[in-house]
Amino acid sequence: VQLQASGGGLVQAGGSLRLSCAASGRTFSTAAMGWFRQAPGKEREFVAAITWTGRSTYPTDSVKGRFTISRDNAKNTVELQMNNLKPEDTAVYYCAAAWGDNYYDTTAYGYWGQGTLVTVSS
Repeated sequence: VQLQASGGGLVQAGGSLRLSCAASGRTFSTAAMGWFRQAPGKEREFVAAITWTGRSTYPTDSVKGRFTISRDNAKNTVELQMNNLKPEDTAVYYCAAAWGDNYYDTTAYGYWGQGTLVTVSS
């Protein structure tokens, strides 16, 4: 599976962005997908995940009610709608694919996109 993330940019606090991750490979539809982020000087952290069926999603507490993860297996895409952005959301965002159910752990993900930068100004 190859992953290509896009949609990052500069936005003011309170604004919105929609990240997209395009996947290639026939096994995409059977993979759980996750979004992670890494701020300068910090470790990569979990943001949200979605099961391969799309029926269940797992946002981290800090983004609940603001971020929504979704997927379209027919189009091989997964998206992260980010609303009410805060300066602390500034980071490089990565999409990743996993075939286990330990969604919160980076080591569960075998494939990663290249990252897209999100900058939220105050």
